[in-house]
This record gives sequence, C-alpha cells and structure tokens, in this order.
Amino acid sequence: MSEAESYLKEKFGVNESYDFGTLHTHLYEFPVLLVYINGLVDGMVLTELLTNAQVEIQEGTVDENNIIEHYFPYYSITQYDSKEKWLVALLSGQVTFILNNGSVYTIDVRSYPGRNPEEPDNEKVVRGSRDGFTENIVQNTALIRRRIRDPDLKFELHQVSTLGQTDIAISYIKGIANEDNLKQIRDRLSQIKHDGFTMTDKALEEWLFKQGFHPLPFVRYTERPDIAAAHLLEGHIVVVVDTSPSAIIVPTTIFHHLQHAEEYRQAPLIGTLVRWIRLAGVLLSLFLLPFWYLLSKHPEFLPKALDFFGPKETGEIPLFLQIIFADVGIEFLRLAAIHTPTPLSTAMGIIAALVIGQMAVDVGLFVPEVILYTAITAIFTFAIPSYELSISTKIFRTFILVCTALLGANGFFIALVILLFYVGSLRPLNVPYLWPLMPFFPKAFMRILVRFPMPVDAKRPFITRSYDRKRS
Repeated sequence: MSEAESYLKEKFGVNESYDFGTLHTHLYEFPVLLVYINGLVDGMVLTELLTNAQVEIQEGTVDENNIIEHYFPYYSITQYDSKEKWLVALLSGQVTFILNNGSVYTIDVRSYPGRNPEEPDNEKVVRGSRDGFTENIVQNTALIRRRIRDPDLKFELHQVSTLGQTDIAISYIKGIANEDNLKQIRDRLSQIKHDGFTMTDKALEEWLFKQGFHPLPFVRYTERPDIAAAHLLEGHIVVVVDTSPSAIIVPTTIFHHLQHAEEYRQAPLIGTLVRWIRLAGVLLSLFLLPFWYLLSKHPEFLPKALDFFGPKETGEIPLFLQIIFADVGIEFLRLAAIHTPTPLSTAMGIIAALVIGQMAVDVGLFVPEVILYTAITAIFTFAIPSYELSISTKIFRTFILVCTALLGANGFFIALVILLFYVGSLRPLNVPYLWPLMPFFPKAFMRILVRFPMPVDAKRPFITRSYDRKRS
C-alpha cells in the first residue's frame, strides 16, 4: 500500500484501491503530499503550478494554515473535513493537497479526456460559428462564458445521484432569470434519489419535469453554445450536464422547438421566409397523409378539378395498411441508417428508396401514390429542427390516421380537437406549451411568425417571467 493510500485510510477510512498518483513536494519550507487520479489531471498545468510556487521569492514567513491560498490565489480551492465530499472531488479529477497539520485542500485543475469543440451534426448552419458543446462540463461552461462576459452570469454546480455523483451546472443571469423557476429546479434536484445518470440530460429531464409517457419534449436541447447564450439573455435557464454534449433550456414552448439558428444568420426577410417554410412543413408533416387518406376514401369531398388527388389503382392490401406499412418502413430505414457505417449508409438508402420501393409497387403491395405521399411526409418531418418533436409528430400523425380510418371525416376532426386540447393543457414549469397562441398574445405571436431585425426593440419573452424585460 502506498503512503498516500495509508494516509487516506488513516485520515478518512478509505479502504478502496483507486488509481492514485502521488507526489511529495515542498511549498516554501512546508512538506506537502499531493494525491490525484491518473488520467484526470493535466500534468503540465500541475507541474507549472508547483514550479511557479517553488521559485517564488517570499518576504517574511508564510503561515501553514493559509499556504494553499497564498500560492494558488487564482484557482478554485476548497478545504474539506468530510470524507464523502472530499472523495467525490478527488474522483472527479481535482488535486488534493495534504499538509502536515492534517488540512486537506483540493485545487481544480481537471483535464478530462475528450474531443475538441466542433460543429454539431444536428444543428448545422451555412454561416456562423462552428464550435459546439462537448462531453466536458468545464469546456461547455467556458464556451457560454466566452459569449456572455457578465459577472451576473452564474453557474451553480450540483452533484446528483448516489453512485454516479454527476456534475450538473445550472446557468442563469442574476437579475434576469426568474428566481421562482430557479427555486423549482433546485428543489427538484435535491429530491432526486437515484444511483446514477448514465443517460445524463434525458434522464434529468424525466426527473425534473415528471415527463412520464408524454411524447412531447418538455425542454429544448441544444448543442450550440451561441443558442444557449441567446436564451440566457432572454431570461431562460440553461442546465449543463457533465458527459453530455447538449444543454437543456427551460422554460420553453412548442415554438422554441421550431426555431433554428439559420434564421438569425440570414437577412430578416430571408429568415422570415425560412421560418414560414418550416412552419408549413410541420403542419404538412402532421396533416398531409391523414388528409390524403380521407379524400381517397371519400372522393365525394373532392371537386372535379382535383380528381387526380386520389389513387388511380387499388391494391390487394387495404389503403390504410399500405400507409402504415410504408410509414413503418421509413422508420426502419431511419434506424438502419443510424446503425449502418457512414460509408455504407448512402448506398443502403439508395437501395431502399429505389429498388425496394419500385419493386413493392410492381408486385402490387403498394399503389404509387402511397409511396409518393409517404415520402413527401417524411421529408416534411425531417425539416423539423427538433428531433424529439419530429418523433412526436409521427405519433400524432398515426393517431389522426387511425381516427380517420375508424370514423371518417368525423374522426379526422375529432382527432384534431383532442390533440389541440392535449397540447394546450401541457404546462411544463408552469408555462403554457402553446404560448403565445394559447393564450393568445398578438405581439408575441407576430414575433413567432416574423423574424424582426435585431435593432427593433423586443422585450424578453413573457414566459420567462424575467425581472427585467427590457433588452436595450
């Protein structure tokens, strides 16, 4: 057993065998024992710190009780008298300084193994920054701090779960973010009793907002620090979870999931047109396929000028089942693309789209119109910026389709009313999910439809309940 392990066993009762790294050195005339976990500490930074401390010329004497604060004034220093708290800090990568008088300190010079910031695949832009969040919470908070250089920008560090001790940072701007929302998040974090958060931010969402079996996302995920910083300035709260390359933004509505950074990287008119196209795509992804099925089964609703709208042929399989099979087939295609190596995914997509689709029509499994409208609907679904919302849209579309198949036109409109009532009744973090449409706020809804120029004065969103709604 090493000297460090012997000391730790005697001092804190630590019997487990960790991958300790130890270093004996002197700060001024005082001997110090350093303990750290190999692989979690930047050795070059640690060596430089000790070298600078040892060569520093000191006038007079240094009190051993404040030697650590004296030599490392610019780093996060914490003194511990609790085994549990100190052990978590050591295992998370902080360096421990053990003095002869029994004092135990940690200095945060962590350097987790991981990748460098790069543009996220899910939120690409034509013009704009190319950096994105990584799995390192220290890097992620630094990327946000780089964009908001305000002393009121706060990062509250919490540790949740009993075994994992996952680091979670609650980010907000003091004086702008609502304290009631912050208190609610803090209270729910303190109530979490679980062994670990290996699924990180998604597991945290389910604990914080009691999502249950609701298909709609209650938070917005982003992998872009510029989007996180923009929402902080609006009064939102951003939750950063260690080992997760995405951050959680709250509170949000359904319209936050339909925004994209590209709208703000183009001229206001172009951004507005892009937004309209995206909103139209969302509506079509939800209603096009059930509406086409309704008109196909009830051609009496069609004017003569639109006779071409329905299928020209009938297959051996009922039209409803054809649509379900085609929709499920596209889901299988998406799953196969995810699990297929990148060099092969393009070839696999071509084979599935051309060969299998054409053969299915030729043998009579599908009529051509089913393939056409299902493919168009899939394209509209892929245009939704939020992956979580796109999956929810598929579930709602299937629900409308089933109601239409069972009850005809009445079922179609009954399904619409049920969905509107359901989505309108959701209030994650006490915020109406359809705001500003329900309840209706005309000025706020106009800003949903139109991307106004930045110099045009706009208050912070009402749903954030910010104490200071003026932005200029």
